[in-house]
Amino acid sequence: MRLNILGVASLALLLAGGCSKPEAPEQPLRSVRVMKVDSAAVSRSLTFPGEVRARYESRLGFRLGGKLVERRVDVGAVVRKGQVLARLDAQDASLNAAQAEANRALAEAEVKRYRDLRAKNFVSQAVLDAKETALKTAQAQAGMARNQAAYTTLVADRDGVVTAIEAEAGQVVAAGQTVVRVAEGGEREIVIAVPESEVEKVRAATGFEVSLNSVPGRSWQGRLRELAPGADAATRTFAARISVAEADESVRLGMSAGVRVSGGAGDTAMRLPLSAFFTRNDQANVWRVDPGTQTVRLTPVATDGVVGNEMRVKSGLEVGMLVVTAGANLLEEGQKVRLPENRK
Repeated sequence: MRLNILGVASLALLLAGGCSKPEAPEQPLRSVRVMKVDSAAVSRSLTFPGEVRARYESRLGFRLGGKLVERRVDVGAVVRKGQVLARLDAQDASLNAAQAEANRALAEAEVKRYRDLRAKNFVSQAVLDAKETALKTAQAQAGMARNQAAYTTLVADRDGVVTAIEAEAGQVVAAGQTVVRVAEGGEREIVIAVPESEVEKVRAATGFEVSLNSVPGRSWQGRLRELAPGADAATRTFAARISVAEADESVRLGMSAGVRVSGGAGDTAMRLPLSAFFTRNDQANVWRVDPGTQTVRLTPVATDGVVGNEMRVKSGLEVGMLVVTAGANLLEEGQKVRLPENRK
């Protein structure tokens, strides 16, 4: 009897153990990269990349089409006003000029003969007037043909430096097609592309500081000389030209430059990397990390446009908040994460 009671008790314990639910395995800690929101996330100045250009740059081309037979300059060459830059095949233009000159000479001889006939009253004044008109037409055509022959030589219209060659010998070019670009020496400018969201800040800025990647540690003061009234159709940015009046020989054409815009209203919006944002139901969110429990919580934010690789945030962030900046799409509400030892 005692054995039966022990058997029943053992069976009950086994059944009770079999009916209990197994414990869920603990989720592994996921390593994330975080960023602390502080005053460094607020940008009160803007920086744009740019390129050094000359204020005046001419795109020179022939006034008529033809085959390019000679190019006399290379990129970087210093040229003077009136210097020959390139030549077209002038054979056809020379033949046209010779034909026009022959017609002019014939018309002039006709007029001389008819003037003698008119003096003897052998022809009417109307016939002489027609010959006089034909002579003027032939003279004009001969002048145009001489000009066309001269247009086969491309000359510099100002002193400057050759910045680009856009046609080579043997190429057939059209009238007006750019062959050589010549930049006038003197004032230098920095050309930058301004996003739509920053146009008014650039317009209201009180200072522009120009720096060169090739000349670290130096800077020049600039002035906004020109801001395009319309956006570029491809990039949707506005072209701006920053004049550098005190540029020296170290500021060379084509160099990479940076322009820091300061003053005005400034940009006081906080910025976070694009990788920090997680969109759910058309709402931008970030993962806020509790440093005490090392868990994440989804936090909605209001954004205000993209600047480079960062997103401007109008509201939803607080100074001192830890925000996940890498791995946001792989997290869940309340999940524990592993914070890096050296957090930003």
